[in-house]
Amino acid sequence: MQPQYQPATGRDSGSGLVPDDFTVPPDLATSQFRLEPLGPRHNAADHAAWTGSIEHIRATPGFQERGWPPAAGMPLEANLTDLRRHADDFARRRGFTYTVLEPAGDEVIGCVYIYPSRSDGYDTDVASWVRADRAELDAPLYGAVTAWLSGHWPLGRLNYHPR
Repeated sequence: MQPQYQPATGRDSGSGLVPDDFTVPPDLATSQFRLEPLGPRHNAADHAAWTGSIEHIRATPGFQERGWPPAAGMPLEANLTDLRRHADDFARRRGFTYTVLEPAGDEVIGCVYIYPSRSDGYDTDVASWVRADRAELDAPLYGAVTAWLSGHWPLGRLNYHPR
């Protein structure tokens, strides 16, 4: 299960987060991790990643007030429904969710969410988490994503909780 995001108040729910002529980056790669669009093929690995790190994720900046992930977890099929919704948001350019993977494999180590802001004074909400056993990657992920979004995306003012 992933955080539930809705378009910002006053934003046309049919409009995209980015301009139609913007080419959405398909990935981001560093020596420590790589990002690719989250989709149904990641279901089992995504589910295992977050269900094994619930308390850690709930303590991550930006997640403390969200009530996600659910303390009791959720069934794999419900997670798949969320992943399909995120993939649909990505295809419609309403929001962009990337899974965070090991640099040379398909092991899920976290997730990044990019959606219209629900907070006054910001254009875009960004949130990310990493598994508890990969906590050392939280700050590097924050730094890489912040630089990537600020330097390569037309997202305006970002609301992304510092690490």
